[in-house]
Amino acid sequence: MSLVAIESMASLSSTDVFYDILRRLDGPTLAAAACSCATFCSISREERLWENVCSSTWPSTNREDVKSLISSIGGFRKFYADCFPLIVCKEVTEYQWNGHLEYPEEWTESEYYGDNMGLESISPLDFVSIVDIRYKDKTICTKVLWGIPNANGSNTWFHNCPFRIDLLNYAARDDDCEGEVTLSVSDGLPPVTSMEKERKDGKLWKELQDSLCLSWIVVNRKLKQAANLASWSPLGGQRHWPTDKDFVIRFGSVLPAKDILPCQVVECILNMKFRVEGDGVGTALKLTELSMQLEDMEGAHVNGRNSLLILKEALSCRRSKNYREVVESWHLYSKVQSELKEEKMRNESRLDRLCILSGIAAFVTFWYYIL
Repeated sequence: MSLVAIESMASLSSTDVFYDILRRLDGPTLAAAACSCATFCSISREERLWENVCSSTWPSTNREDVKSLISSIGGFRKFYADCFPLIVCKEVTEYQWNGHLEYPEEWTESEYYGDNMGLESISPLDFVSIVDIRYKDKTICTKVLWGIPNANGSNTWFHNCPFRIDLLNYAARDDDCEGEVTLSVSDGLPPVTSMEKERKDGKLWKELQDSLCLSWIVVNRKLKQAANLASWSPLGGQRHWPTDKDFVIRFGSVLPAKDILPCQVVECILNMKFRVEGDGVGTALKLTELSMQLEDMEGAHVNGRNSLLILKEALSCRRSKNYREVVESWHLYSKVQSELKEEKMRNESRLDRLCILSGIAAFVTFWYYIL
């Protein structure tokens, strides 16, 4: 070893060495290291470390405007702590469907649909969407949307119509994925020789389910809060719909809606739609849709007014780093939702039979008196 190298090493303090070690760690490992000793705990408070972690986890945070946004809401360390754990809603079991009372007495139709109560402190312009899509650990798209489209001021149309954000329809400033977002065989896609064969073996569908990753972070600049509404990995989807060459991948989360909607919980649905172009080694997937919408237990779209209130509450609800807990919460929601649909079908079936019996009874009674 040369004398210069020895002198260079001697000039390094233990703090510099520890910093160099910690800056190479990912977020969970860095957080664990911070709990190991007082020295690591002190060094781990350095914002630059967490900026590097956020940059590797969410490439969209490399943008200067996003960096300024994160600094204004508390810094990168707080941002990571808020957005790396995923939302877990344990209130699903509290929902009890009442088949004969669509609107409980404490909920009037005007409160459910059109009242602006509670919206004074919420502005659609305060919300920012930070979106990253990965395929096999490679970033294929990053987008940042400032504000919620078509919701300027006290827009009655937005408040009363179904809430939906079609991210690809709105150009964000300095997007890293300007133009079309595509995946090809060179990216690791399995070649599709024919859609009939894909329908049978489902290799492309399985590859998308296993390799796609979505992060959709919502930030409220006024409240200085942020949360990740996505599930990282797909929760489901639908292949060959609406056409044979379309694949819909569904991400999302279950959000609390207590004191906002009668059902108490809603599902945040994040849809990613791809279309197959070409075949064989020329197989390519084109991203045609990236959207967010909220649905209640009965599958009805939540309107803009209630969606703003739900998004606000979601930024401060419980989260977990345990992905299994997140999936269990979603499966529980799906189970309760299925039971609700079955109960509605049974009630409708009972009503149909009652109507038929009433009709027969009326018919027999009529002819009884006639004859």
